[in-house]
Amino acid sequence: MERTAAPRWLLLIHQLPPTPAYLRVKTARQLQKIGAVAVKDSVYVLPQGERELESFTWVAREIAGGGGESSLCESSFIGGTTAEAVESLFQRARGKDYQELAGEVRAALQGLGRGRRPPEGRRAAGEAALARARRRLAEIAELDFFGAPGREASGALIAALEARLRRPEEPASAPETAPAPRGAVWVTRRGVHVDRIASAWLIRRFIDREARLKFVAARGYVPRAGELRFDMFEAEHTHEGDACTYEVLARRFGVADPAVAAIGEVVHDIDVRDGKYGRPETPGIERAITGIALTEPDDPARIALGSKLFDALYEAWRRKKT
Repeated sequence: MERTAAPRWLLLIHQLPPTPAYLRVKTARQLQKIGAVAVKDSVYVLPQGERELESFTWVAREIAGGGGESSLCESSFIGGTTAEAVESLFQRARGKDYQELAGEVRAALQGLGRGRRPPEGRRAAGEAALARARRRLAEIAELDFFGAPGREASGALIAALEARLRRPEEPASAPETAPAPRGAVWVTRRGVHVDRIASAWLIRRFIDREARLKFVAARGYVPRAGELRFDMFEAEHTHEGDACTYEVLARRFGVADPAVAAIGEVVHDIDVRDGKYGRPETPGIERAITGIALTEPDDPARIALGSKLFDALYEAWRRKKT
């Protein structure tokens, strides 16, 4: 008889009384605080773990104290809802959190103005915003079980805010170009989407034609000697300020090609979602990339299909001269 896989998930199933009305709001806030997501009405899920079990147990006690009922279960999804679909719920929830945080940090940067040194009043507001942003990033990352998109972008914006507060702006100088590696192992997190697909294309076509790609878990990976990480936490090449990883790579390795820059503008707007460039082609390219991600669970296959798309875009813009 085939053995059932070990449970991967914890489920909290609850029933709340109609009164007091505040109990429903209180419970929703508590579930949000611990990072749980709803798979159905009144059915919430967390990945299996001691800390997560403690969190659900705490919420269950609060529900019972308010006159409600709850059941706590271990579960594996074997039909209907899939584990991948549940993971995507967590990624969307945390991705939204990162996006909201990035918007707050951008607003703080804009509030500092463009002078060499912000006035004291603005600096105080900026320092307070920086402290809030750091705390919020740590809170979101603590609940980011499956490497949601947006952590790198939020971290880079926070670093830009700190740099703006700590030192006056210097006159712009020409950036130094890094030497292009050859045959390096380039590491990124699994579940590639637009910025990582485009960055892989850029690396293989313009930076390191013999590059070998490696896909790892979003959390806890320790790089080996000589590996180069991109678009992941603490990577050598990732978001800087409001620039996505693709833009950072192109600038850092001196890929000064108008067609490459045009693709970068599209990738930026899809990944960062700030509408900075507003190219008319962007919505269609976003749908194409989303379709690739939905139909190809395998990362190398996603990059192969995405690379064909970016090859075609590059050729069209190169001949059109963007």
